Amino acid sequence: MSKQIQRLTGMHDVLPDDRPYWDLIIATAENLARRYGFQRVDTPIIEATELFIRGVGEGSDFFVQKEMYTIQEADDSSITLRPEFTAGLVRAYIQNGMPSWPQPVKIYTIGPSFRRERPQAGRLRQHSQFDCEIMGEDDPAADVEVMMVAMNLFRELGFKGLTFQINSTGCRVCKPGYIQKLVAYLNDHIDKLADIDKERLTKNPLRVLDSKAPGMDELLGGAPHIADHLCDDCREHYAEVRSLLEALGQSYAENYRLVRGIDYYTKTVFEVWQEGIGAQAALCGGGRYDGLAEDIGGPPTPSVGFGSGIERIILGMKEQGVEPPSAAPLPVLVAHFGGATKSAAVKLAFELRGAGIGARLAFARRGRSMKSQMREAGRHDARYVLIIGDDELAQGEVTVKPLADGEEQTRMPVERIAAWLEERLSE
Repeated sequence: MSKQIQRLTGMHDVLPDDRPYWDLIIATAENLARRYGFQRVDTPIIEATELFIRGVGEGSDFFVQKEMYTIQEADDSSITLRPEFTAGLVRAYIQNGMPSWPQPVKIYTIGPSFRRERPQAGRLRQHSQFDCEIMGEDDPAADVEVMMVAMNLFRELGFKGLTFQINSTGCRVCKPGYIQKLVAYLNDHIDKLADIDKERLTKNPLRVLDSKAPGMDELLGGAPHIADHLCDDCREHYAEVRSLLEALGQSYAENYRLVRGIDYYTKTVFEVWQEGIGAQAALCGGGRYDGLAEDIGGPPTPSVGFGSGIERIILGMKEQGVEPPSAAPLPVLVAHFGGATKSAAVKLAFELRGAGIGARLAFARRGRSMKSQMREAGRHDARYVLIIGDDELAQGEVTVKPLADGEEQTRMPVERIAAWLEERLSE
């Protein structure tokens, strides 16, 4: 016997029991995005590697931890499965002439992204995201609007006890000076850094602030805070974000160690937190990225957005006991005795489906007892079994056997059954 092939590590099969979670999350996300004025776009899952080198930055975790799936083509070009959505969406914004549209442009998308990372709770090598972006707007109110789309997604899904974690990472004016001070402080304690943090220190020092290594909480407690080194523009922007959140009555905590794992972030960064999801508290995160469009060859385009992994949301729903509505069972099973009655049953099942009535056909290649077919109807919670035997076939009729108490078995012409069912099922 051949060895059984298994799915790859870090990948996931979405089975019927979990599909209602996916359907509910996607429907809720799309409805919410449309209410906020976002329009859907979809971009390729493969982009030029250069987009991510210039976009997310070689100091990002995708490069530092070698998380990208990159393919070298026969013509020596390099392509990469997208590790995140924002760079590709900004590329689409530039390439498709969106800078000439009325600004801001508000777009969202849903789909898979790919990261070669250590699988853990809510983090898979292929995971799907809901992603919202506002491009061409520097108003702090745009930051808050994106944040509220994220927060209200979880609230509408039934989450409780949520809070924002927020910070400002500064801009290209004030961030370099702060990084110099942070690097100087960390170099004074270089012997206390884990190997991954030493590598980050040379490529993306801000990411050391997010270190989970033992002893780092105490060490970073003495590190300089970026909030104390913001330029006037960043300070005013951050103050207005906080003020607007307070005006909306939104709970938030300032987290000076919140920096996110990608180089393009400027000014506002945020996460929505819920405790109890493995080692991670964050349900989603995002922020402002005012220089990204210029980095990949476009015009200056202040922008802000967020992404949320659908698998992570499902994990949180299960943690909080939030269940999606169950899919309605098919109301009808069409039973038969084989031969000519089977042909008539197949025809009836397809006619009912064409009329918008869900119908299950009892399969039986070499004959099957009516008792077995009735058990199948019960397993699938059918409301009616439609029976076609030799007598029904000869009379052009069908026997209707209700499975619920209080309804009597009846028999009627085949041509009337669809209308009869529509009336009963709509009650």
